[in-house]
Amino acid sequence: MNTIPVTNPLLPIDVFVPDAEAHVWEDGRIYLYGSLDFSGRRSYCSDEYHVFSSDNLRDWVDHGVSFSLARTRDGWAKDLGALYAPDCAYRAGKYYLYYCVPDGRCGVAVSENPAGPFEDLGPMEHVHGIDPAVMIDHTGQAWFYWGQFDKVRAAKLRDNMTEIDPETAVQPLSVAEHEFHEGSSVKEIGGKYYYLFTDTHRHGGRATSLGYAVSDYPDHGFTYGGVILDNFGCDPRTWNNHGSLCEFRGQWYLFYHRSTHGGEYSRHVCAEPIFFDENGRIGEVKMTSGLFGAGEEVPAYRSAELRGSARIAGDAGSAYGYAVTEIGNGDSALYRSYSFDGEDAFTLRVRTDKPCRAEVYLDGWYAGSVSIQPANRFAKITGRLERPSAGVHAAEVRFYGEGFTAALDALRFHRD
Repeated sequence: MNTIPVTNPLLPIDVFVPDAEAHVWEDGRIYLYGSLDFSGRRSYCSDEYHVFSSDNLRDWVDHGVSFSLARTRDGWAKDLGALYAPDCAYRAGKYYLYYCVPDGRCGVAVSENPAGPFEDLGPMEHVHGIDPAVMIDHTGQAWFYWGQFDKVRAAKLRDNMTEIDPETAVQPLSVAEHEFHEGSSVKEIGGKYYYLFTDTHRHGGRATSLGYAVSDYPDHGFTYGGVILDNFGCDPRTWNNHGSLCEFRGQWYLFYHRSTHGGEYSRHVCAEPIFFDENGRIGEVKMTSGLFGAGEEVPAYRSAELRGSARIAGDAGSAYGYAVTEIGNGDSALYRSYSFDGEDAFTLRVRTDKPCRAEVYLDGWYAGSVSIQPANRFAKITGRLERPSAGVHAAEVRFYGEGFTAALDALRFHRD
C-alpha cells in the first residue's frame, strides 16, 4: 500500500466540482465525474460537465466539456438549467454517463472515451430522482441506484446499460434506520457491498456528513457503519456533502466536497485516504489541507476548517485570487498539517481595516502571537514561535480584536 499525499482542494482554486464519483479505468488513471458549480454564484450546478483525470492525485487534466444540456438528444433537457450529480460505468468498450436534471428525470449518454464527449441516448424509463450511481458486481451484473430520502431505489440494469428492470426495484436504505439523505455511491470491497451516502446524523439534521452502510447483498440488508467524514466547518453556511470511494494504487480514498463563499455552493472537490480495520469497518477521518514542510508558503484557501464568519472567497488583492476573508473577533483558520523540524518563526500575509491580533496554535496549544496594524493591502507580518516543535502538527491561526474585518492570504513557518 502506497498512500499518496493529497493536497486539498484537488483542482485549481477557481474550479468548483462537487458530487465527485471517482473511477480508475483500464489506462490506470483516476477520473473524476462530478457536477460543475459556478464560481461565487448562489446556485447549484451549471448546465455542463467536465471530466478530470490524474495519474498521481496531484496533477489533473481538464478534458473540457464532456456533456451539456445543449447536447441532450432532440434537446429534451436543454432548457432545464442544471446538470446534477453524475456517475459513469464501463462495459464492453464503452463508457456510460448517467446524469440527472432538476425535474427528476435521469438520462444516459455514451462514449468510447472515458472523458467523452458523450452522445446522449435520452431519459431512462422508470427512474425519477436525483444522484444516479452505478455498480457492477463480481458476477458482471450492473446495479443502478438513485433518489432521495425514503424514495431511494436500487434496481438491476439490463445488459444494454440504458434500462433498469423495474421489477427488481427496491428501497435499499431508509431515513429511519440510516438517516439517508441523498448521494448514493456503492462499491464492492472484500466481498461486501459498501454504500456511501449523505448522512444527517449530526448538526441537527444538516447533510454535512458522509456515512456508510455494509451488506452481503447489493440491494438490501445494509447495516449502518457510521460517519466517515463530516465537512462541517469548511464554511459557515455549508449544508451538504456528496462523494465516493475509490481505490488508487492500492490505497482507498474518500472523495467529497467543501463549500466556499459563505454559502452552500461553489464547492471544491477534496480527498482523504481511508482505512479499514480487521472487521472491515472504516474509521472516521478529518478534513485536511495537505502535508506542508519547512519554509513552504501555504495559500490560506487551503484551510481545512474555519470558525466564525471566516470563509474562503475570491479576493482581488490576493496573490492566489482567493483568500480567507471576512475574519472577525474569535474567528480562526486551521491547517492540517505541517511537518515541523525546529522552526521558530511564522509569517502571515494579512490585511485588516482595524488593529487586531493573530495567535498561532499547534494541535490546540498556544505557540505565538503577533499584532497587526490596519492596511488596505496584504502585508507580511512575522512573529516568534514560543514553542518550537518537531513532528507533524495541525496549525491554527486565531484572530482577536474589536470591530475589525481581516483577510488571510498565506502563512509560512520557518527559521528566523
